[in-house]
Amino acid sequence: MVRPSVEGFYDSVTATWSYVVWEAGSTDKRCAIIDSVLDFDIFSGRTAFASADKIVAFVQAQGLAVQWHLETHIHADHLTAAHYLKQKLGGKTGISRHILSVLKTWAPILQNEADTPQDGSAFDHLFADDEVFSIGALSAKIIHTPGHTPA
Repeated sequence: MVRPSVEGFYDSVTATWSYVVWEAGSTDKRCAIIDSVLDFDIFSGRTAFASADKIVAFVQAQGLAVQWHLETHIHADHLTAAHYLKQKLGGKTGISRHILSVLKTWAPILQNEADTPQDGSAFDHLFADDEVFSIGALSAKIIHTPGHTPA
């Protein structure tokens, strides 16, 4: 049986956990980064990459190859670092297809249609409920768990 290895990274500013998941001890070095955090200073409006760079350093030290940047939901409590990490490490971005309902809800409130594609095309893949996919040799399954957000 293939078992995942998980390394957590805690961001104390947003009280958010990010994770790197892979199969340790395997020659297959593909991994997923889940719910990455981009540092944001609310007072200056500036972003930084210290939290994301810790993940970059870990991935590189382990000799991992990023296959996925996964978002468990859209985040109001922090900004994602997926785009930054994708530029640094490669990989594809993915989120539940239920993101489309969140985008539809937020559009009239935030009036962000001009800079936020409403069709989900900002992500490489929109996962269907119960979709099975892989992280290297690991098998993963999407489980729709609305509550914190509909997605």
